[in-house]
Amino acid sequence: MIEIRFHGRGGQGAVVASQLFADAAFLEGKDVQAFPYFGVERRGAPVTAFTKIDSDKIRDKAMIYEPDIVVVLEPSLLQAVNVTEGLKEGGLVLINTEEDAKDISERLGVKNVATVGATKIALANKLGSRVQPIVNTAIVGALAKASGLVSIDSVLKAVLKLPLYADRNAEAAKQAYEATALPGGA
Repeated sequence: MIEIRFHGRGGQGAVVASQLFADAAFLEGKDVQAFPYFGVERRGAPVTAFTKIDSDKIRDKAMIYEPDIVVVLEPSLLQAVNVTEGLKEGGLVLINTEEDAKDISERLGVKNVATVGATKIALANKLGSRVQPIVNTAIVGALAKASGLVSIDSVLKAVLKLPLYADRNAEAAKQAYEATALPGGA
């Protein structure tokens, strides 16, 4: 089973991102779970969401404490939350940032760091506002590229089911897929 933990801020779409990625995996015949962790969330407060993906039936309903992949929708969370807590050895961290992956890798002590400028992509596609860009669909496109777990076609099918701005969201996912800097510069 692959376990993914999403870190974002309230209003960015971390919960929707976890669900969209699960939907894409489901479209490819996998069993999935996607669920948020709710505390005293409010707009701008740290939010956590989870996705589990497996080719077999998922029976474990517990939160994810040792993720294979960590996704960070807001780079300021790197100073506010220990996003790499419990990350499995050789695990992947995907971060929404324009910063160099190698610098982040050294700072976090994590070998596999992928980056994408999801904020820039969201703003270019008029998703959210300058103050509160909604980066969820861009980050899902980037996660498809960085993880290789689902195809961009499945992501686009899942995104196109969104009730608002489906075309803009699909374009953001596509652009992020192309713009993702993979670990090792691949």
